Amino acid sequence: MRRRRKLDEEHDNHERWLVSYADFITLLFAFFVVMYSLSSVNEGKYRVLSDSLVQAFRNVNINDSGEQIVLPKVSIAPSQPITRPAPPAVDPAVEQRRQQAAQRMRSMADEIRRVLSPLTGSGQVNVTEGAFGVSVEINASLLFAPGEAALGSNAVSALQAVAQVLAPAEFPITVEGHTDNVPISTFRFPSNWELSAVRASTVARLFIDNGVAPPRLTAAGYADQRPVADNADEEGRGRNRRVTILIESRVADPEGQAGPTTIPPDDPIRSILPEDLQG
Repeated sequence: MRRRRKLDEEHDNHERWLVSYADFITLLFAFFVVMYSLSSVNEGKYRVLSDSLVQAFRNVNINDSGEQIVLPKVSIAPSQPITRPAPPAVDPAVEQRRQQAAQRMRSMADEIRRVLSPLTGSGQVNVTEGAFGVSVEINASLLFAPGEAALGSNAVSALQAVAQVLAPAEFPITVEGHTDNVPISTFRFPSNWELSAVRASTVARLFIDNGVAPPRLTAAGYADQRPVADNADEEGRGRNRRVTILIESRVADPEGQAGPTTIPPDDPIRSILPEDLQG
């Protein structure tokens, strides 16, 4: 009986929570002490840090004894300007020949426009000047009947006038024949390659008969491989059927430099140069 009463007294102890509460208060006090210590600035350490930063930016150092050591200032020499080598002097004779050739090329282009003025006005002949020469593009319908390579009478008169302009000059000339993509298969022309080549040769032969030196001429047929318009409709095919006369201007570089030259992709003279010279 006494033992049961003792157990009941131990079970009814209601003050044990004070232990946990005391632990919580202790931890809370420790927390605030730590926070206060972190918020307090050590004036001595702050001053040492401030002096160190000021001395570092003033090129001043402090030895172990506390004395200041002034570091020598390093002077940086100003950078020397980069001198580029002067371009090679232009030979006056070469420059004069270049200007004369350019002037003759411009005069030739103007003269071709004049003699072909009735045709250039209708848009069937196009004369353009590029960095490497003059291109005269003539619609094939003005020169040949469909599927034929014989020049008509009106075409002969127009090309004779062009030949008279080209004959006195010394510039190389390339005559190109072009067709559309419509196949042709006749006894004379098994394909468009033969047709375009014979048309170019016919124009070149007319130039020779009218005073153009044969060594200056080159005839080439490209069939339908170099179209200038879409072959999907008749208008585009009509533009692709053409003869192009390229007058090449072999003018020396004004700088006298022998470096590689890049020819613009749209320049008509690009098509007549070897691949290793097209850039």
